[in-house]
Order: sequence, then C-alpha cells, then structure tokens
Amino acid sequence: MTKRAGILVAVGATVAGLVTAAPSTASAPSTAPAAAPLTWTGCGTKAYPTLQCSTVTAPLDHDNPSGRPVTLALSRIPHTAKTSQGPLLVNPGGPGGSGLSMAGFVAGSLPKKLAAQYDVIGFDPRGVGKSRPALDCVPKYFAPVRPDTVPDSHEAERTARDRAASFAAACGEKHGDLLPYMDTVSAAKDLDVIRKALGARQINYFGYSYGTYLGAVYAKLFPEHVRRLVLDSVVDPDGVWYEDNLAQDHAFDARHKAFMAWVAKNDATYKLGSDPAGVEAAWYGMRDAVKKHPAGGKVGPGELEDTFMPGGYYDGYWPRLAEAFAAYVNDEDEDALATAYKDFAAVDKSGDNGYSVYAAVQCRDAGWPRTWSTWRNDTWEAHAKAPFMAWNNTWYNAPCATWPVEPLEPLRVTNDEIGPALVFQATDDAATPYEGGVTMSRELKGSGLVVEQGGGNHGITLSGNNCLDKHLVRYLTDGTLPADAGSGPDAVCAALPEPKATAATEAVASTKGKTLHGLLGFRG
Repeated sequence: MTKRAGILVAVGATVAGLVTAAPSTASAPSTAPAAAPLTWTGCGTKAYPTLQCSTVTAPLDHDNPSGRPVTLALSRIPHTAKTSQGPLLVNPGGPGGSGLSMAGFVAGSLPKKLAAQYDVIGFDPRGVGKSRPALDCVPKYFAPVRPDTVPDSHEAERTARDRAASFAAACGEKHGDLLPYMDTVSAAKDLDVIRKALGARQINYFGYSYGTYLGAVYAKLFPEHVRRLVLDSVVDPDGVWYEDNLAQDHAFDARHKAFMAWVAKNDATYKLGSDPAGVEAAWYGMRDAVKKHPAGGKVGPGELEDTFMPGGYYDGYWPRLAEAFAAYVNDEDEDALATAYKDFAAVDKSGDNGYSVYAAVQCRDAGWPRTWSTWRNDTWEAHAKAPFMAWNNTWYNAPCATWPVEPLEPLRVTNDEIGPALVFQATDDAATPYEGGVTMSRELKGSGLVVEQGGGNHGITLSGNNCLDKHLVRYLTDGTLPADAGSGPDAVCAALPEPKATAATEAVASTKGKTLHGLLGFRG
C-alpha cells in the first residue's frame, strides 16, 4: 500500500476553523435486535484491565450464509457513560494485522469522557490471529539468512522467483478451501456480521493503514450502517495493489534518505559523517559487507533492509537504528545489528500468520501482472531511482504472480451515500503516501481532510500530535469537521519534531507514538 505526496501546503499554515457538519446519519445510534447475543468474558491485561473478549461466527462464503462458518475473535472496552454513541470498530491495518489490542489502546488514548461514550470494539479479521481458521502457509518463510533481494544474475532471480512461487503453491495446497474467500469485500461483510451481533443499526469505524481501505469498502457496501468514519494514513483506492506497491518503493527510499540526513545532522552522536550522501554510502557499504558475511550469522542484505524499514514507518525508531548502524560501521559490532534485527524484523509465528493473510488478501483483491518481465522491468526502473527496498518489496509481493486463485475486480469506493468522513494524512508517509489521502477524501463526498505537514510517520492520530487529535476528538464527539478551506486540505497541522539523538532506549520509551506503532506493525 502507498502513494506519494502531490498537493503540499505551507508549513505553519493556520489550522482552519471548525464547523459542525453532522447529518442525520450521524445522529445518536438506535439499536437493532442482535442476531445472536454475544457473550463477553474478561480478558484484561496489565495495560488494558477492563478489556473483554468474545467471538462471533460468519459465513466463509457470504453468498452461502448457511455454509461453512468462520469464527471471528472480538475485543471490547464497554462504554460507561449513561448515553452511548454506539460501537466504534477499530482496525490497525495489514491485511493480516491483529486488532484485539486496538480496542484497549484507542479507548485509553481518547479523552476519558469521550471514550466512555463508545463501546470500542477490536477484532481479528478472518484468517488472522485468534480468529479461526487462521492461515499459515509456510512456517518460517522469512527465517534468516535469505538470498540477497537484489538479484545479481539470472540464476539468482530465478531462485527468488521459484521461492515466491513455492509460497503461493504451498498456500494453495494448505488453504485452498479458504483462499477464494480471503479478500477485503468478504472481510467488510464480516464487519456487518459483527454489527448485527452487537445489536447496532449503525457503527462508527476508525481504521489505520489498510484498515482505511477496509473501512471504505464497508461504507460502499453498507452506507446506511455507517455513522462516523475515521481513516488515518490512507490507502490509495485507485492503486490496489500493484501500483500502490510501486509507489511505496519511491516513498520508502525518500524516507530512508530523510533518516540518513538525520544521522548526518547528529554526527556528534553517531560519528558517521555530516554529509547525508556520505552516511547513505556508509549504509550501502554495510549492506555489501553483510552480503559477504551476515552479521551475527542472521543479518544478510534482506534482513538488513527489513531491520531498517520500520524507520520508514516511525521516526521514533531512528535513534535505536542509528545506534546499531554506528556500532557496526564504527566498531564492527555485529551483535548490535543482530539485536536490532531481532527487535525490529525477526518474524515469529504471528508474523507468519500475518504475512500469509497479507498475501492471500492482496493477491485475491485485484489483478497482478502474470508476465514476470513486467515485474522485472518495473522493479529495475524503481531500483534505479529508489534502491532501498524496491526489490525487497517485489519479492514480498511476488507470490501474487502465480497465486492459485483468480483475482477479483477491486470495488470502487466512491461514495456520496454516507455522512462526512474524516481523513488524516501525513505529507511524507512512506507506507501510504500522500496522494492516497487526497484521493480517498475526494472519493468520500463531503469528507474532511486533515494533513500533517512535513510528517513522515505512518499512523498519526493518538500518537502525540495534539493538533491532529483535536480534530479527531471533535469529530468523534459530535461529528464536527474542519471548515472547508477551499482547494487543498481542510486543516493543516505541523508535524512533531524529529527525535533527539539521545540514548536509544530513552528516545523510544518517552515517545507517545511507541504504543501505536507497535500495534500497527510494519508492511501495512
């Protein structure tokens, strides 16, 4: 998923005034009889002690509602106010991301008075996490050390192609009965099953990343059941999924260069030079070195890219990544790099599940080139300008070139049947570049667009920016949108300052965005 900045606005622009624009569809929710009352049990954690859990069944094939069922895992922080605004379904993205902890995070991050008015509902989408059945096509598919992502010969490229094709074949063999129903439309129809089980005529929805596309698809299918809709860090609905991933190559490279410039600016701490180009050359020198001798026996070129990719999602990771970078280059400390890989990139069982669902949904959702020369030519073209992760991203998605299930036609999300939605987008977001937010806000007629100018993080509300959160809170309180500022965004917020080059553990621990970005994960 991704898109690159198009319309930019001046830093320091005054945030537009606000007007109330709450149509009848955003009035206080009424209830509907639940198809099957949910049984909630306590599943609280230290962080979220009031969290409750339940499950609901949905048809595997929504066109055959009496056929085989799937079980969806749910979580909830119940409302405590006398008057409820109904359920607020929250999703962290993916596809393949678990959303059970999101209920606790969102409820705990909103102002208490506002959170008390909602039943905040998290869920694991079909195939994910605690929902059943859960996908796991090839356990330990990302076990180190993988072949270099950038093929230096025809044989190397052929090996990588065969590896991706074997993943697709294994998915078909292991989960062939599920794959035809692993798609965003089916997941959106699951949301309506959840709505009915909650006994609500309408839902409120708050999605990040891929969750923005899921929410937009739900709104297209069930506009009458949408009360409020918040989309943060938005998928470009016109590019799902091949074009979006090509755009991501360039956006992540730009974000990586921003990280290199930050390291250069903090040369007194990291001692890697004060010239950004020189720092970047040192990073690629490190890449060459681990290709010849993987650091700690685990970090080759692909693992190195995976380790530093999270820095493109969240700059709160920069101090930690810079520390490992400097330790390897200046002190030949392989352990520092191996530890960073373990913390940021090593894939466990839940990661295997997440990737399996990611591939299943994206490969099914839309068409992908079936001629490998298209992939090759497009990737080399991207790599020439944006080498940081172009080939890495290609191999991540390459199972779609031979996916065993035919693709669907993407649903057009253009919508003038719902009340105004609220869209948040950072100008320099790498995972879902800026055009996505602009396009989605146009597709959802009457929606408001709030831009974080100069921001490069993926997932920007409830992450420490009070200006953004002010707009979120007002909208969730009574439907207030930013005033229409004419052409361009409806409101502009300045980005948070870049992190300080302090001790890595202190820098991340003190950042409000740490919890959110831990839940959002990477690649989605």
